[in-house]
Amino acid sequence: MDGETAEERGSPALPPVAHGGPGLSGALACGGRREPKKYAVTDDYQLSKQVLGLGVNGKVLECFQRRTGQKCALKLLYDSPKARQEVDHHWQASGGPHIVRILDVYENMHHGRRCLLIVMECMEGGELFSRIQERGDQAFTEREAAEIMRDIGTAIQFLHSQNIAHRDVKPENLLYTSKEKDAVLKLTDFGFAKETTQNALQTPCYTPYYVAPEVLGPEKYDKSCDMWSLGVIMYILLCGFPPFYSNTGQAISPGMKRRIRLGQYGFPNPEWSEVSEDAKQLIRLLLKTDPTERLTITQFMNHPWINQSMVVPQTPLHTARVLQEDKDHWDEVKEEMTSALATMRVDYDQVKIKDLKTSNNRLLNKRRKKQAGSSSASQGCNNQ
Repeated sequence: MDGETAEERGSPALPPVAHGGPGLSGALACGGRREPKKYAVTDDYQLSKQVLGLGVNGKVLECFQRRTGQKCALKLLYDSPKARQEVDHHWQASGGPHIVRILDVYENMHHGRRCLLIVMECMEGGELFSRIQERGDQAFTEREAAEIMRDIGTAIQFLHSQNIAHRDVKPENLLYTSKEKDAVLKLTDFGFAKETTQNALQTPCYTPYYVAPEVLGPEKYDKSCDMWSLGVIMYILLCGFPPFYSNTGQAISPGMKRRIRLGQYGFPNPEWSEVSEDAKQLIRLLLKTDPTERLTITQFMNHPWINQSMVVPQTPLHTARVLQEDKDHWDEVKEEMTSALATMRVDYDQVKIKDLKTSNNRLLNKRRKKQAGSSSASQGCNNQ
């Protein structure tokens, strides 16, 4: 989905990595970030065959920093425009709150092909929902859910402020730094991240007052994908099962796709009987069928259930019990969300920016007539 080839989805086998190869373009170093190191990654890190996970574009392997013995995670990508983009976006976000940190990036050769190797902090605490699932009888409360959503929202807020849409916010990309109680939840895998800056439209010629809403679409569409994800994750946190599901066993059935498009979900009892109205209202604002109507990340972070999470009721939830009982189906839930996000990305990528010359927007037409009758109509646009 979303244009990646089978080759880009894969990753090289564990390499007896050699240094060398021509340098990458300046894209990876934009914004003053470092260039990838050109010498062998094995000079600095001892590589293990232990697979820690699978990203969109490559495997994540365990490795150890030779100097300190620190355990790290190494993501191996065959060099491609998509791989470079992933490194670029993750590098730009690295160091942001609740985002997995990059420690090093290398450009090495493997069997005559260039690879990019991203060394990241090792997230030893595992996935968000696995941690809740393992609690057993220890109650998971609504306040805890609010605090978790605030942390995830903080990561998204940072990304959106950097003009990056993650577009793959899902359970397996939310990981804890350790098994300890004070572990930090972080977002990872930038394989589908996309820059949302619009250049041509950010000119003095066409202010937002005169631009048709559809012209300003793509940036909001990409970011709204992240907001839908926040709604789904929040829903599962509060009850243990997803708002949309497939009845057929397919990853994403026509029925499920229809339910997402129509916003068909509910808050069934007993799981939702004690959940606050504030929480339900916030979910409704995130799972809007029209992407342009969803809350922005700023609105989400300003919602009382998020920014006053310390006063959210400590109501015990059914989440841990339901996750434990439905353990066998959890992989299907994750697959369904992955498929739904893939469908959204494809749909949003079809959103085309309308040419202002051919746009039939009423306000724009009115402005054109006004300009036609004015002596300044012939002046050009001053793009600095």
